[in-house]
Amino acid sequence: MPFSKLGLSKPILEGVKAMGWSDPSPIQLRAIPLILEGKDVIGSAQTGTGKTGAFALPILSKLGKPNGKSRALILEPTRELASQVETAVRDYARFTDHEVAVIYGGVGYGKQVDALKNGVDIIVATPGRLLDHMQQGVAKLG
Repeated sequence: MPFSKLGLSKPILEGVKAMGWSDPSPIQLRAIPLILEGKDVIGSAQTGTGKTGAFALPILSKLGKPNGKSRALILEPTRELASQVETAVRDYARFTDHEVAVIYGGVGYGKQVDALKNGVDIIVATPGRLLDHMQQGVAKLG
C-alpha cells in the first residue's frame, strides 16, 4: 500500500515523495493509520526501519496550520537522537510552514530560548534541558 492511501495530508505526502519514499515500511504501515485516528501506539522495530516517520508523519499531518504555539513534543534520551529526529522532522515538513526546535544540553541556551520565544510547532528535546526551559518559564507546554 502506498503512502497516499494512509490518510496523510498533501504537504506531508509531498515531503515523503521528495525523500524518494513510495511505500511505507511495516512499522509505518501499522502505526500511521492508528495515530491519525488518535490512538496511542507503542512500536518496536530495528534501526533504520522508519520508526521516526511512523510517528512524525501523522503528527505533522494532524497539526494543520501553524498557530505560533508548541503543539507537539517529541522526547529523546540523548542529544544525538534528538538532533537526528529534528533533522528528519524538518525533512518531512519541508512543504509546510511548521517550525521545529531541538532542545538539548551541552550547548548554550541562547538559540533555544530564541526559538521557543518565537514559537515553534514541534519541540524535539531531551528531558533535562526541556525541564530547565520549563522551570525558567521559556518552554510552555499545553
